[in-house]
Amino acid sequence: MTIEEAIRTAIEFENNVRDVYREAVENAVDETGKRVFGVLADEEQGHVDYLESRLAEWRHTGRVNPVALETAVPSRAALAEAAQRVSSGMSEADRGTELKLLGKALEAERKTSAFYQRMVAELPLEGQKLFARFVEIENGHVAIVQAEIDSLTGTGAWFDVMEVKL
Repeated sequence: MTIEEAIRTAIEFENNVRDVYREAVENAVDETGKRVFGVLADEEQGHVDYLESRLAEWRHTGRVNPVALETAVPSRAALAEAAQRVSSGMSEADRGTELKLLGKALEAERKTSAFYQRMVAELPLEGQKLFARFVEIENGHVAIVQAEIDSLTGTGAWFDVMEVKL
């Protein structure tokens, strides 16, 4: 795969995961859940914008400069607190709705993360530099979504740390 093909494919992945989050905002029952999904949808739109700018640069110069890519996702501590509030006051029916939305998001994030990992492994150095930050961010998104699922299902784990409730 060429760098241009990789960028175009990455845009498709980002559009897909953004749309999953936008759908989740529309269908989520809990207001905190809606906000979390909204932040993630905005983050993914930022990735689309970033990748489109890198594609334009590639087409114009034949090079791509991986300028800094920031993340707007709140800290893990803030997300843990929000997830605890959500799961403690949610009905079983609402919990099922949220879990279905989170499951769809988790699948999209895992596919996107796997694509970026493959690009870092297969592309020339210039492409590796472009996509390495995406691996970090998307793996973070996977962890966030999984942690939300863990919180709603009461598995007692938060970011791989067992929670004990007495």
